[in-house]
Amino acid sequence: MAFAVENEAFFDLPPFQLRLIHNALPTSLADELLTRLPAELPWYQARLQLFGQWHWSPRLQCWLGDPGAAYRYSGHNMTPEPWPPVLQPVRERVCALGGDAFNSVLCNWYRHGRDSMGWHSDDEPELGPDPLIASLTLGEERRFQFRRTGDRRLFTSIDLPHNSLLVMPPGLQAEYQHQLPKTRRSAGDRFNLTFRRITAAAV
Repeated sequence: MAFAVENEAFFDLPPFQLRLIHNALPTSLADELLTRLPAELPWYQARLQLFGQWHWSPRLQCWLGDPGAAYRYSGHNMTPEPWPPVLQPVRERVCALGGDAFNSVLCNWYRHGRDSMGWHSDDEPELGPDPLIASLTLGEERRFQFRRTGDRRLFTSIDLPHNSLLVMPPGLQAEYQHQLPKTRRSAGDRFNLTFRRITAAAV
């Protein structure tokens, strides 16, 4: 099903172009999700292996998807929980806007400004060589940053508001990293649903 898209913005990360779609979901659905997601998704805090050491993840998360859509990152194996009813219309909408048949979603709950995601690329083998990633933001606006792989200098930052969908095109993950840094300003709940398509089983 095709949807009309309004209020799109484009950002250049040479040789790629990002799409930021505002009002990605119907407003009533996006607002409803802010109250339903905390109660209806199987949130937990993961232990991740970073540079040879184990740390508690600075956010809550859960992995949802079709049967067999297993995923592994930072030494953490994730078997998908079934798609909950609350996310069925979201999945359909994001697949239509993103232009891919996403079979899984990594959900992150940033509870305050101290919750964060460090520099990384979504380049795990299960995603295939050139994954397309569609990242839905619900709740508090936060700043999303990019840098070229192998370069410590910040390339650009994008503010991601409530009910926006950032579409990262194929090939981007090989050449750029991204992060959601901590912030000292007051920040409320932010839910990030990162839709992906698993193409191979995790080992």
